[in-house]
Formats: sequence, C-alpha cells, structure tokens
Amino acid sequence: MPRAAEPKPPAKGKTASKPRKPRAAKSVEPTLRLTGDRLVVRAPGNGERTSAGGLLIPATAMPAPKRLSWGDVTLIGPDVRVAKMGDRVLFLPTAGLEVELEGEDLVLLRERDVQAVTEAAASTAKDRAPGQYL
Repeated sequence: MPRAAEPKPPAKGKTASKPRKPRAAKSVEPTLRLTGDRLVVRAPGNGERTSAGGLLIPATAMPAPKRLSWGDVTLIGPDVRVAKMGDRVLFLPTAGLEVELEGEDLVLLRERDVQAVTEAAASTAKDRAPGQYL
C-alpha cells in the first residue's frame, strides 16, 4: 500500500499557515549591588544658577561649594550602618562622584562623607509623639 502524502514543512523564509504571536518583551533589569560602605543619593538640582540680571551661571564656572546638600538615599551597600533606603542625608556635593543610572544623575558617596541622617518625611510625621514646644 502506498503511503499517504505527508505535509511538507514550510520552506526557509516562509511562514507557517498560522500567524505567530509576537514575543513578549522581556524586561531585563540588572540587579545593582553596591560594595562596602557606599550610598547612592538623589541630589536635588543640577548646580546651575541664574544671576540677578537673569544670566545663567553654569556649575563649572562656580568655585567649589562650601554648602552641604540634602539628598534621598536610593541604594545602599552591605556595610552601611547609619542610613537606610528612603532616608535623607546631608553631604558635601563635591565629596561624591556623579553617576548616571537609568537616565538619572545620582551621587555616589562613602558612608564617612555623610554628615547627618534623617528618616523619610512620611514616616517621621506619623510616628512622632507630640512634645513640648518652647
């Protein structure tokens, strides 16, 4: 007995009769882990100022700042003891290194460059007990 004709697989470059579903985009987000006592801080502003007359003064034209800045902690290393995610830290902007993560400019600091730490504003307002006011 002769065999029934088997369907041929589609030739190279041709698609099968059923349309294929598009592949789901895999979001590959590398996990970033800091080493030692490092912190990544979101610092406000870009350092540029305007003069009283409206001229733009770039950050590179100014002398090194002597004013400390507050920033929000976004990442911490395994050896950081004084701060945790979401805290606000006081630091000298020139003490850290600028780094770009996911299109955002952040500051990389060592724990010893942090001058003061305060908890996130949302948690401190609720948990704070009323006290005496002078």
